Amino acid sequence: MAFNPFNEKGIPIEKQIRNWSELNVKPYHKKEVHPYTKARIILMNGVEVEGAFFSHQFARHLPDPELKKKIAVTRRVEQQQQKAINWLSPGDETVLETTIGYEQVAVDLTAALARREPDPYVKQVFDFGLLEDFDHLYRYANLLEMTQGEKAEELVGRLTEITPGRPTINEHRFPFDDVRKNYDSKTASPLTKLQVLTLVAGEQQTMNFYMNVGNQFANEVGRGLYLEIGQIEEQHVTQYESLMDPTCSWLEMALLHEYNECYLYHSFMETEIDPQIKRIWELHLAMELEHLRLTADMVKAIENRDPQELVPPVFPEPLLFESQIDYVRRILAEQMDWNANGMEIGPTDRVGTSRYYPMYQEAVNSGGFVPTQEVINQTARAKGADYRFETGAHPIERFRERGHAVR
Repeated sequence: MAFNPFNEKGIPIEKQIRNWSELNVKPYHKKEVHPYTKARIILMNGVEVEGAFFSHQFARHLPDPELKKKIAVTRRVEQQQQKAINWLSPGDETVLETTIGYEQVAVDLTAALARREPDPYVKQVFDFGLLEDFDHLYRYANLLEMTQGEKAEELVGRLTEITPGRPTINEHRFPFDDVRKNYDSKTASPLTKLQVLTLVAGEQQTMNFYMNVGNQFANEVGRGLYLEIGQIEEQHVTQYESLMDPTCSWLEMALLHEYNECYLYHSFMETEIDPQIKRIWELHLAMELEHLRLTADMVKAIENRDPQELVPPVFPEPLLFESQIDYVRRILAEQMDWNANGMEIGPTDRVGTSRYYPMYQEAVNSGGFVPTQEVINQTARAKGADYRFETGAHPIERFRERGHAVR
């Protein structure tokens, strides 16, 4: 049934503050939680963090103290929402187990968004990042096997394959080659705007997570792995955020943030299988509907614009977390060796090779120690082969070799 968030009544803002007991929620059981329940938690944590970061930056550019007060109130509530979501993660889940969840989100979310993205260029950017996050899952899964004796296929519920993607060693590009063309907000599909913002939030949360936890790993190659892959997450945030139209006003972007939060909470409320967590999505949706109404009122009063001309009055089809194995395999077969040259992405015989690429590769990969290669080599030496979970032979023949890291 079509859902128009502008016609729905939310919880009045003055009734949205919760006490500590309400926020200190019961965490999920790490051995029982469905991988996609965990995925929804990880993504919505990132979406709320993005909302908080955006709101603080908005406030720093506002001369009107009354407007600052209004967005401070919604930001405070959304900070409480973020705490309730993030506190669903249990204390007995290791950093590396959580990391596997982050990378499963990156793979299955990016694939889901790419499959329904109407803008061909934006879709290509999504597919490009997809193969890189897919490789990150494989590298971390090998670290998990090597250090904890745990198989990542159990954590991902065998819903996501674990096998080499575009090798991380090849992903390191000079910053010029991570900036993409931005969409035009006046002509872009509303779905494109929502999907770009969602992916920015998800990748930014992964970047932030690795920035803060990577140095907690005792194993040298593990510390190096977070260090190296954390740099790629920075590249991904750069590429996805550059897709946004920089000419949009702060209020228009605030409206898009609130609308996207409503849309995602509604999507996940519709698809969540855990009753406790479903109630959280329902509660947060009711809160966000009020935030959307308040922001829409500001757009009308300050910019004299109709909010329903900036975001669609009816939500798109719900965003679903589901297995993307077949889609990922197809993109692997087609685009494994593609790279970026400036703002263009493709095979080298079509887009060429950036003049900056060899220089940057030499700078970061010199010294004889590349953690993402080393973790595979160490696992293969210890176990006789690297760790994988595959539903069939790798789509690219050279990556069927199991005794050492391949480029």
